Amino acid sequence: MIKKIRGTLMPESPEAGTPPNVETPLSHAQLVQSHLVYSHGLAALLALLISAGFGLLAAIELVAPDVAGSSPWLTWGRIRYDHTQGIMLGWLGNAFFAFLYHAVPVLTGRRVTSPKLGQWLFGIWNFVIVLPGWVLVLAGYSQPLEWAEFPLVIDAFVVLALLLAAVQFLPPFFSRGLDELYVSSWYIIGGLVFTLFAYPMGNFVPELLPGARGAAFSGLWIHDAVGLFVTPLALAIVYFVIPAATRRPIYSHFLSMLGFWLLFFLYPLNGTHHYVFSVIPMSAQIGAILASSLLGIDVVIVVANLLLSLRGSGWFPRDPALRFVGTGTVIYLIVSIQGSMQAQMAVNQRVHFSDWVVGHSHLAMLGFASFVALGGLVHVWQRIPWARYHAGMIRAGYWLLLAGLVAMVADLTIAGLVQANLWNSSAPWMDSVRAARPYWILRMFTFLPIAGGFLSVMFGLFVGNVGDGLREIEQEIGLEPVAQLAPRIPGEAL
Repeated sequence: MIKKIRGTLMPESPEAGTPPNVETPLSHAQLVQSHLVYSHGLAALLALLISAGFGLLAAIELVAPDVAGSSPWLTWGRIRYDHTQGIMLGWLGNAFFAFLYHAVPVLTGRRVTSPKLGQWLFGIWNFVIVLPGWVLVLAGYSQPLEWAEFPLVIDAFVVLALLLAAVQFLPPFFSRGLDELYVSSWYIIGGLVFTLFAYPMGNFVPELLPGARGAAFSGLWIHDAVGLFVTPLALAIVYFVIPAATRRPIYSHFLSMLGFWLLFFLYPLNGTHHYVFSVIPMSAQIGAILASSLLGIDVVIVVANLLLSLRGSGWFPRDPALRFVGTGTVIYLIVSIQGSMQAQMAVNQRVHFSDWVVGHSHLAMLGFASFVALGGLVHVWQRIPWARYHAGMIRAGYWLLLAGLVAMVADLTIAGLVQANLWNSSAPWMDSVRAARPYWILRMFTFLPIAGGFLSVMFGLFVGNVGDGLREIEQEIGLEPVAQLAPRIPGEAL
């Protein structure tokens, strides 16, 4: 008998013709640590539901400030901190790790460094960082820093976990040599390495520098958290899932790498645009505005390359993972152009501090990052032979999430414009609060389709028949190995 390995037909045993003393390559299914994919996926979805619950309570408290009584544990500020940190670390962090445990062996043909190390990383990330961080914030221990709200003791363990993640996922890439790296590999390496350096800058340095200097470093991290952690790992998913699901190479490897280097060159320069019209030197503000404009051009290049790679797949591909990823890609273009526009002084002057910015943030973290993360999670889940899978519930979850996202972002954007007009008319500030109240009420109700979508996707990954994910792949694109998905990527459908 013969079996297919990495796109070739190979003998199954030495007796059938394998040369003696030559190690037979392992298939990707044998290299992937499926139990760690499953564990991080489960933790990600649970953290997502809890974080969404914090977000709902924060939205309710805007309309009914006394709904939680006099308990300091449930005040708006603490709930909001747990919402944002839960989304970034609890939901997206776990979802990215789940994806990496599948993608790294496929991209390198080698296992991650150590399953034991993976257990330690899972335990530290969830039971030393996320859960204690939530509790400490609710108890009143936090940092008043955007995207850095967990207290310093938690930050120390985040840095440790990021170091362990680098040890776990990076060596397989370097063992192949840099000339063998596909663009997803570059984004994974860049995301892990740059976050390891940027996280201490944004979480420790502002505590040491007073006033505007500390705020400047905090402003850099506000964007680096999205640009050096979330965006690179999300784009690694996009560049991986599209060729794997369409069985066609990325349109242009050159444009892929151009987008990669522009992203990592420009994003660290953007953070100061959060402090336009501040006491930070105007030269730094102008530099950040220029970098923001150039980043918009970079995103146009990246998204054009990805949409050309999706040609022929339809507006809403049948494969649910590809559908989530494709939608996230379009939203990435919209939110990035919006961000470049917001950085301009004339626009920033009007919408800064308004709900327009809150809508922009949700378009980025829910529309782009979460849609892509869900696509990556569904993609790797389909390829766990013993996992349950229900395609219908996942597709229903997609439509619920899309409807909820559009309603929420449109509502917050209009609310922001209303607030901005009132502020610029010199009306009393309370007039803007009263004018925003109907929009805040509608925002609460957008939670229903969003929560329904999250639950539907979650049930789709935990109910249904065992192996239905693999069967769907076999019916749609087949399980036979792919000779080459894209330049320098080892090809196999799994």
